[in-house]
Amino acid sequence: MRLSASLTRIIAIANVVVVTVAIIGLALMPSEAGPHTRQAAPEAVATVQGGSPPPSPDPVGEPPGVVATPEFARQVRANEAGLVPIIMYHRIIPKRLASIDRTPDQLRRELEKLAEQGYVPITAREFAIGDIRVPAGKYPVVLTFDDGHPSHFALDESGNPKPGTAVAVIQQVAVKYPAFRPVATFWVNREPFGLTEPEGQAAAVRWLVDHGYEVANHTWTHPNLRWMKRKKVSEQIVRIERLLKKLGVPESRTMALPFGSMPRVKKSARTGSWDGKRYDFAGVFLAGAEPSLSPYAKKFDRGAIQRIQSNGKKGECRKWCSQYWLEWLDKHPGERFVSDGDPDRISIPEKLRGNIVAKRGLQVVAY
Repeated sequence: MRLSASLTRIIAIANVVVVTVAIIGLALMPSEAGPHTRQAAPEAVATVQGGSPPPSPDPVGEPPGVVATPEFARQVRANEAGLVPIIMYHRIIPKRLASIDRTPDQLRRELEKLAEQGYVPITAREFAIGDIRVPAGKYPVVLTFDDGHPSHFALDESGNPKPGTAVAVIQQVAVKYPAFRPVATFWVNREPFGLTEPEGQAAAVRWLVDHGYEVANHTWTHPNLRWMKRKKVSEQIVRIERLLKKLGVPESRTMALPFGSMPRVKKSARTGSWDGKRYDFAGVFLAGAEPSLSPYAKKFDRGAIQRIQSNGKKGECRKWCSQYWLEWLDKHPGERFVSDGDPDRISIPEKLRGNIVAKRGLQVVAY
């Protein structure tokens, strides 16, 4: 059952306040893993730390030759109008210093649980453009990491993902669970992963892009866009786009709002220009409080896509963070996005036909 619009707004506002306070607290903490930690430039590209490398992420993500028919969609209980968990992470550090921090062990346990339950990661870009290539009967999940923190990614002296970083954990989980596609989205600021030297920045983002990860826009200095004029909002977005282009990253198709705070002119977060450079994102992501609607849903708002903070069921997260929502989706399987395994078709129960819009000319299969 969906939450009422008024309750959803209240929850989202409360969540933004919690995230804002927590992130400000992070910036003030004197920690070796602080947001502005500098580290040596990583060396060249290499394989996975701690075991043989998993195969490169399959750009398709499902067995070839799957053609969804009404009978097949019914058999796998496909519901591509369902909800998708988009999980939001910040620092991944051995000892949590703020409520939104997670430890490497906590991250590993959450990812392993997702793998065991049948979730397959896709990037925020793939989600936003509706290119959801997940095996039949499985569920998409989007793993997102804000701020480009050093705990998200670094390369060790051998050119492998540094143990304990988010990428190392993701890669290790993919070795243990081969169906768990090792991809995620990293939204970065002007010093990606705490690196200041262009050579180190380029080596880091090149490794990630080459291995199927998405590196995209989180503004230049991580300001609260709500209090900025439209021109300044566009400047913040364009400046990080130019940096990413210099580093060899494809043009961003997604961006995450710092603090989850929307500019007063909402559309300026998604489209605009500054100094002769235009941007047009397929998706703008909040710091929200519930799973996202399917990108095929009529009510899907690509300018304000919901996310779920990764956390247990304590305090303000008693109901609105990842543990709660993953348990809720498990108890309400009819509400969850279930793939038909066919990227050219959108399969749904007949009763949900009126809830979707067929995008990009995709064929609708109702059963």
